[in-house]
Amino acid sequence: MSRISLTKASLSRQKGLLKTYGAVLPSLDLKRRQISAERARARHELQELERRAGELEAEVARLCPMLAHEHIRLEGLARVVDVRLGEENLIGTRLPRVEEVRVEVADYGLLSLPFWVDHIVACLREALDTQVRLQVARERIERLLRAERTVTQRFNLFEKVLIPRTRQQIRSIAIYLADAERAGVVNSKIAKRKKQRAGAR
Repeated sequence: MSRISLTKASLSRQKGLLKTYGAVLPSLDLKRRQISAERARARHELQELERRAGELEAEVARLCPMLAHEHIRLEGLARVVDVRLGEENLIGTRLPRVEEVRVEVADYGLLSLPFWVDHIVACLREALDTQVRLQVARERIERLLRAERTVTQRFNLFEKVLIPRTRQQIRSIAIYLADAERAGVVNSKIAKRKKQRAGAR
């Protein structure tokens, strides 16, 4: 850290810096709180998606005995063919958002397969859609965590380092200038007395 000059100009500059830091701190705190609130909302959304994925898994497990039927081929019945992602900007943090998930279902004979295949197809479609949304939800949370960490570091830098250091520098300069002023007054009084004594002789 460079040594600060102990002048009135330096004191004025440090006071200006302190004012600027004080103005930045509330906006950083607000940004941190907004990111934290969005992260909590994203976590809730992720938990809901995980719950739904678990329900679908349980539903498919319930149908497992029927899926083992050797004469009914279900491979490649549904697949994701397109995922359209958007992006939203939350106070400088770019977050992915699912716009559309297109799941293609292979042609299967509605009359040649048992009725329960329709239910499996519906489960597969929703499971594939949910898996894509889960991946995006996890990425959102990861980006929000990184953004929150960065903003918190900046907030702490201002609150715990820059503002206290600037206040200390202002105090040091003010003490030095006050001491210099007092010394100047004392010196001028001593010089005046010497002059008076010299004049009295």
